[in-house]
Amino acid sequence: MHRLKGLLFPACLVMLWWAGSKAQLFNAYIIPAPERVYETAMVMVKKGVLWRHLTVSLYRVFVGFALTFLVAFPLAVFVGMKKRVYQFLEPTLEFIRHIPPIALIPMLILWFGIGETAKLAVIFLATFFPVFLNTVSAIVNCDKKLLEVGTVFHFSEKEKLVRIILPQAVPQIIVGMQLGLGYSWRSLIGAELIAASAGIGYMIIEAEQLSRPDIIIVGILTIGVMGFILDYLFLWLTGKMFNKRWEQGNNGGRNNKKFNQNL
Repeated sequence: MHRLKGLLFPACLVMLWWAGSKAQLFNAYIIPAPERVYETAMVMVKKGVLWRHLTVSLYRVFVGFALTFLVAFPLAVFVGMKKRVYQFLEPTLEFIRHIPPIALIPMLILWFGIGETAKLAVIFLATFFPVFLNTVSAIVNCDKKLLEVGTVFHFSEKEKLVRIILPQAVPQIIVGMQLGLGYSWRSLIGAELIAASAGIGYMIIEAEQLSRPDIIIVGILTIGVMGFILDYLFLWLTGKMFNKRWEQGNNGGRNNKKFNQNL
């Protein structure tokens, strides 16, 4: 029932769109009717055009996001554990953070050419800071009392990281990853401005040049729907993983309690 409530507002927007088109309140050239957009989407699906563009974009998003996490997460852990290093890096990172990745496209073309590397670099730059900053913040703001307990038990720095800091930081790290995944979709259009021949962003840009607003709307809706689906799957998967670990931990605690009772 809760999910159905969430569909009420989009349904109302579609009805207003349909009613406005029927009453000719909208310019059909600028805002095509829902029926036309639907027919265009069905044709693109049947011909495989939409799927071809979507698979290319999904590949770029997944690879770009994976590269971001492989670089941003270890760097954030290192910087979070070595606060003095962060003091040296913070001004440079803040400077880079405020530069839009799209502004760097001309330089990226000069450095990497017009291949996939430049496109992945745009996605990397757009998704790096949500993952990096959330991870650093989670590590730096770890509960000091828990760290004191680790010191009492003579934990090494590595043991404190693995057994105290990272488990407590998991929720904020997941938030950073979720934001990074969303930013990867947002940067997709910019990435596919770089001499692309396929992808949802390229499809939208080409449709704009051909004066096909129906295809543009199909592309926008595709990005929105796929972003929503990926976000939902990501949260569902991480929820399953960590709930399972929590249940295993609880089972372990119950078994220990029964063992102590038997003694």
